Amino acid sequence: MLLSENIRFLRKEAGLTQAELAERVGVNRPVIGAYEEGRAEPRIQTLKLMAHFFKVSVDDLLDKDLSTGEHSADVTGKSLRILAVAVNDGAGEERATLVPVKAAAGYLSGFGDMEFVGSLPHFSMPFPELPSDRTYRVFQIEGESMLPVPPKSYVISEYVQDWTDLKTDERYVFLTKDEGVVFKRVRIHPHMRSYELISDNTAFKPYFIKQSQVLEVWRVRGIIGFDLDAFHSAPASMKEVLEAIERIEKKL
Repeated sequence: MLLSENIRFLRKEAGLTQAELAERVGVNRPVIGAYEEGRAEPRIQTLKLMAHFFKVSVDDLLDKDLSTGEHSADVTGKSLRILAVAVNDGAGEERATLVPVKAAAGYLSGFGDMEFVGSLPHFSMPFPELPSDRTYRVFQIEGESMLPVPPKSYVISEYVQDWTDLKTDERYVFLTKDEGVVFKRVRIHPHMRSYELISDNTAFKPYFIKQSQVLEVWRVRGIIGFDLDAFHSAPASMKEVLEAIERIEKKL
């Protein structure tokens, strides 16, 4: 649900304090604070009063991001769509699909199109470390945000069906509505319905994306690169960077 965010957004849009909103819907001021922080949920009668007061439906108050007009995404990612995969015509076995840089823009619009996915290079995974019963995709990356992984490298990725399985500090490939294919580490923020995407190259600042912007998620399992010299000068690991940030935050 997006209830807490919507209550806070609608109250501020109406120019009301928490005390003023509390008076209009018949609750105490601290209760509004608890609603907005997600520590409590209104009773059905209070929910109806809020919806009537703000002139929105109860359904929209619960499940629509009223600041953007977008309905909330399924947080698991399970109900978005059926994944398009390439198969071996002879044996009917699933094959890994390669998405080169030049095809990344087309992938954003054609990721659910069986014909488009089938037109991309595809092959069987020869690596014993990768179970054969999983769905894989190989994305070629560009840019320097994930150094020391150099541009033009290929990241071998496993499809994530349930987004609640995402883990902080692991690398993922996200397919997003606005930015297309993005290769980043992720930091999970419970109850925010968003992901913080973090570059291994600390020259690039982290940023947030809403779950409603995400179309696919792939867990990175390996990297193939042909610029061997680029791997020699690796900076401190992202884990060390995150631990340093957390120590600073605690001091503040």
